[in-house]
Amino acid sequence: MTIESDARFWDQAARKYAARPIAAPAEYERTLDRTRALLKSGDRVLELGCGTGTTALRLAGDVESYLATDISAEMIAIANEKHAKTPIRGLTFRVATADTTAGPFDAILGFNYLHLVRDLHGTLCRIHALLVADGVFISKTPCVGEMNPLVRLVLPAMRAIGMAPHAGVFTSERLREFLNAGGFEIVAAENHATKGDDHRPYIVARKR
Repeated sequence: MTIESDARFWDQAARKYAARPIAAPAEYERTLDRTRALLKSGDRVLELGCGTGTTALRLAGDVESYLATDISAEMIAIANEKHAKTPIRGLTFRVATADTTAGPFDAILGFNYLHLVRDLHGTLCRIHALLVADGVFISKTPCVGEMNPLVRLVLPAMRAIGMAPHAGVFTSERLREFLNAGGFEIVAAENHATKGDDHRPYIVARKR
């Protein structure tokens, strides 16, 4: 599979994805509140893997400019439909990746994103390059390497028949190592789950 096949997967899944309710609303609200507290009114923000724009529409009104991107044209089309109903100054949706986006940005967001990229080290290095000096990268990432072993066994089979996109398998500790190697200093690592174990650490990393 390639990034093009991943884009086709998300294009086909977009409408059903958009129709699903947020799985853990209290956890999601906590993540939004924490992120909003980290952003400043004059910030230029980039969101990678924005999906159908739900998070962008919640956060964009608090900053100077907000560029929300995704590899899926259908996801971006849905995001633009939402944006047309509730316009927000400074918010733009675009089909793009980190590699096809020009900076600089004060903050970059990647929620449920890093496990989906094919070159994690390369992507983090590109994010680092897009940030201003002392800029922040805020992420929340499913760490498949710490999830039920059955998930790791089933994923390759699902990808082979086109029922799943690429998904990297790593632990939260390995993710921290990747961030450090990409030129970041981790300033906060939090668990936003309201109950039980959480394998999606919320990490605030500052450009060194």
